[in-house]
Parts: sequence; C-alpha cells; structure tokens
Amino acid sequence: MTDARAEVLGDPTEAAATAQFLDAHPEAMAPVTVVIAAFNEAPSIGAVLDEIPTECCGLEVRVVVVDDGSSDGTAAVAREHGAQVCTLSRNRGQGAAFRVGYHLARARGATYIVTTDADGQYDGRELPMLLQPLLDDEADFVTGSRWLGSLENKDRVRMIGSRVFARLASILSGEKITDTSFGFRAMRAELTGRVNLYQDQYQSSELLMGVLSRRYRVLEVPMTMRVRSAGVSKKGTNLLYGGRYFRVMAGTWWRERRGR
Repeated sequence: MTDARAEVLGDPTEAAATAQFLDAHPEAMAPVTVVIAAFNEAPSIGAVLDEIPTECCGLEVRVVVVDDGSSDGTAAVAREHGAQVCTLSRNRGQGAAFRVGYHLARARGATYIVTTDADGQYDGRELPMLLQPLLDDEADFVTGSRWLGSLENKDRVRMIGSRVFARLASILSGEKITDTSFGFRAMRAELTGRVNLYQDQYQSSELLMGVLSRRYRVLEVPMTMRVRSAGVSKKGTNLLYGGRYFRVMAGTWWRERRGR
C-alpha cells in the first residue's frame, strides 16, 4: 500500500472526503475493488450492489461507493448493501467522484479496479467477462461494448451518437473501438495513476482516450446494457451532452498527443 496522504487531491472537498474515508477504513482493499460514483441513486443502488459478487475468478471483491453529495440517502442504502462509502460534502461530478475512488483503491493496495454505474444499466454478474482477460494478461484495460453485446435502450439519437464517437475514437487512436462510453470496465489499478484525469464530468471518454494514447492494451468484450432501473439520467439533453463529450474526447487526444 502507498501513503494516500502523499497524493494530495487538489479540491478541498475531495481531499477531506479522502482523509475521512482512510481514517474510517485503515484496512487494505480487496484485490478487486469496484468503484461506483453515485449521485441521488438511492432507489437503484441497492440492487446494483446485490448483483456484484463477493468473489470473482478466485479473487475477493469489495465495493467502494463514492457518494457525490447526494441528498436522498444514497450513502445509507449503499452501506446497508455491504459497500464502503466515501462521502463528498457537495456534488463534484462523476469524473471527480471516480478520481477519489481510484485514489482510494490505489492507496489501499487494490490490484484491479472495476467501475460500474449506480443506475442498474449494467449487470454485475458479468464481472468475470471483464476480469478474466486481465488475469490472463491479454489486456491492461477491458471495457464492455453494447454494440458487441446487447442494448435495451432504443434512444435513436444516443445510438447514433455512440456510433459516431466510437468511429472518432478509432480514427484518433488507430485502434478499433466500438463503444467509448460503456461504464462497466476493469483495469490494472496503476493505470488510473498514470493517465491524466482532469474532467469533473465525462470521465469515460477521458480515461479511454488517455489509456489508448499511452498505448496500453485495450480489449472490448460483448456485454449487456439495460435501461435505467430507476430515477433519471444526469447527463442533460442529447445535444449538450454530445457537444461536451466531443470536446473532452478530442481535447484529451490532443493533450496526450502533445505530451508524447
């Protein structure tokens, strides 16, 4: 394990939440640590946590929920369903919440980090499909793909946007990518400390483009994407979301390209 306090998070809210969590949970993380960023997802997060196995591919699995300033009891529900909870005192955004979770997992010695959403769109029982390629040393970063697997949501605009962004990512990276925003992913824990992560939102494209730019081995596997089980999306309108998503994807590629 590393000394977490040697890695100071820039935002005071993130730093305070990190310190409180580390004081409350001094023990080591499980080899497989699932990080979930959650904002007002009390109706759905319990079922999400219940689907995640406590052991996968022979390794212990533990879940850390980063409660991103929720006001609906999300943290309490997550604890009731067995998760450790890090609570941000105000809403910082999904990207910021994941940064905190990555930081905690690395600091407490996790070998692999898995991400999933709190809204029930992904099936936690499919975790072995993500983890096994890492254990077999076939990849450093494994992500699901709705286009290789199955998709329940038939929002035509979102479907077109997903295809367009996948094509853009493939052109920019030189790798074949079918799905840039699938939130159920697994990776070697150290990757999250080597890729530059600045976005408070839209972290999925920033992380993927950063990993691709640094030439880590990326593998897509066919997985299921379900409709949200409860609540409403926090992404905003399709046009606004698409514009910002494009800006983050192209900006990350340009930043990393210049850095090389």
